Amino acid sequence: MKITDVPYCVTDWSTVPATQHDGETGMAYWHTVETGNLRVRFVTYSPGYKADHWCSRGHVVLVLEGELINERKDGSKSVLTAGMSYQVADDEANPHRSITETGATLFIVD
Repeated sequence: MKITDVPYCVTDWSTVPATQHDGETGMAYWHTVETGNLRVRFVTYSPGYKADHWCSRGHVVLVLEGELINERKDGSKSVLTAGMSYQVADDEANPHRSITETGATLFIVD
């Protein structure tokens, strides 16, 4: 990842409004800061959330609370709990999506 055109800044996430995103089931609430070529998000998934799409964008994802299932289109899955992360490059060949039974809070950089 090469971060460009991003000035030094501090984010108070409590002041960043959330946007609601419907999943195939459940909801996602994104607090998003975009600057330069960087998107940083503080995301909360409701219990029973399942993404409504396969994603090919690269991310660094840290689970802050709850349990996240990261499913890949090939059928493989990873279960991540608080303190665990995954990293993936922009990759059209390996799409992935998020699922959670119990809900999860994530910090995502992409």
